[in-house]
Amino acid sequence: MRWIVVAPLLLGVVAVAGCGAAAGERPAAGTVPSKAPATNATSAPSPSLSPVATGAGCNGTSVLLGDGFPEVQGTAEDAELWGLLFAKAPPPLPRGEEIKIVWRMTGEGPLQVRGVLPDGTRATLIWGPEAHGGSSWKRPGEEWGTGFVFPKRGCWKIELTRTRGSGHVWLPVR
Repeated sequence: MRWIVVAPLLLGVVAVAGCGAAAGERPAAGTVPSKAPATNATSAPSPSLSPVATGAGCNGTSVLLGDGFPEVQGTAEDAELWGLLFAKAPPPLPRGEEIKIVWRMTGEGPLQVRGVLPDGTRATLIWGPEAHGGSSWKRPGEEWGTGFVFPKRGCWKIELTRTRGSGHVWLPVR
């Protein structure tokens, strides 16, 4: 009976560990790990995701695993917010390395993104947000890619703002 519960979780962790882009490598815009066809902004979330073990996220952000990279669902006002972490493994994320994060957010207007620690330290936004024209990642909203470097350990608040809609996620960095 124990293997029925543990085996799917182990398979998900192994799949995520082997799918990350090399450090500093940027997957092409619009490239996502899902095999599903591209969908519009009203598509339903994938039912195959399950939460990662306790401690993977911070300050209430859950990290989800599916068939590809780890995902986070943000807390948002007047919007829905999701992030897809192009990382070698589930969080905590590595300090000092470029991490690609693809965002999907409903609302209106251009996207502004920043990462900050509670002490005021800012993450370095290496590139983005870059709008993606198409994707196979099934989450609501328009899609953008960003590249961050987190210079310190801690629980980072990533804030996303549009003309209409705002939200955030918390990501641990080791």
